Amino acid sequence: MTQDIHAQRVLILDFGSQYTQLIARRVRELGVFCEIHPWDISDADVAAFNPRGIILSGGPASVYAEGAPHMDPAILSLGIAAVLVVRGRSATQPQPVAETAR
Repeated sequence: MTQDIHAQRVLILDFGSQYTQLIARRVRELGVFCEIHPWDISDADVAAFNPRGIILSGGPASVYAEGAPHMDPAILSLGIAAVLVVRGRSATQPQPVAETAR
């Protein structure tokens, strides 16, 4: 029996990290389908992709710099598990970080 790799989708949001491609490769090596999208993807596009999880792959830009990338806060309201990698947390700042519940 073969496993449908599309059943467990992961979305990677790229904030300019040098490790985004490596993260995607490692996720795929685990047999999980993933796609890389830019940080400014809309919440509607995320919902349409229907991922089981999101990886925020942060970049070197200061969160306080003018024009620094910030994801749409509505993405955190979709109820999708999110993992913040490298400086991914900066992508959610200065917006409040969503809490997770079991």
